[in-house]
Amino acid sequence: MRRAFTLIEIMLVLAVSGVLLGIALPSLAQLLDTIEVESAAAHIVAAHQRARILAISKGQVLQLSIQPDRLLILPRGGVTPLWSEDGPLHSGVTFEGPPRQFTFSPEGFTLGLSNASVPLIRGRSRRTVVISRLGRVRVVP
Repeated sequence: MRRAFTLIEIMLVLAVSGVLLGIALPSLAQLLDTIEVESAAAHIVAAHQRARILAISKGQVLQLSIQPDRLLILPRGGVTPLWSEDGPLHSGVTFEGPPRQFTFSPEGFTLGLSNASVPLIRGRSRRTVVISRLGRVRVVP
């Protein structure tokens, strides 16, 4: 009685596995891009909320700096960050345009003239974080 696989059976299993992997891999890459972009957007939203709450609790003007490689909360005019975290670039996510600065008053309002948006991109996945002057933050596709 035979207990081994033949070379033809092994080659057939490898060929079917290769075809299935070729079909599934692009979908998996797109899913990973979407997850990383949504994670970067969530980190920016959390940093915005953290800066706003810190400005209110400390009763001072604070700045949130969103850079490709770093998210920082600094006192106005200060150089030593109160808080920092890796930026979107560390997970392969880029954003269009220059680094963004948001200044928070001790009342928690963003100082400035209009809304700001931070477009985040990785692969074909894209999200935009829209920040209003009144402190509202939303993520749009």
